[in-house]
Amino acid sequence: MARIAGVDLPKKKRMEYALTYIFGIGLTTSRKILDRTGIDYNKRVHELTDAEAAIIRNDIQENIMVEGDLRKKVTLDIKALMDLGSYRGLRHRRGLPCRGQKTKTNARTRKGKRKTVGAA
Repeated sequence: MARIAGVDLPKKKRMEYALTYIFGIGLTTSRKILDRTGIDYNKRVHELTDAEAAIIRNDIQENIMVEGDLRKKVTLDIKALMDLGSYRGLRHRRGLPCRGQKTKTNARTRKGKRKTVGAA
């Protein structure tokens, strides 16, 4: 089992899809990594040699922010928005959708369980 960027990649998956299990790497980025390293998209994770895994590991470490560092950056960016008092920051602070969705009937994921107001 290949361990890259602190994530165990699933053994039977093709490399282009296995790399997407790492936070911060999507399909496009995964393909760019494999192009740069010269590894075939169709190669399975269990077929990787230690040298190939090391090449991928180094490429990700040098060129892409992933996992813990990226999560920390996202958290700090959201905190900065809240401290600024921007509209998006206020929406984050109140636990409401930040990207313009309507909230009259939907947004239950962000708002939580319904609380009845004004019923006698």
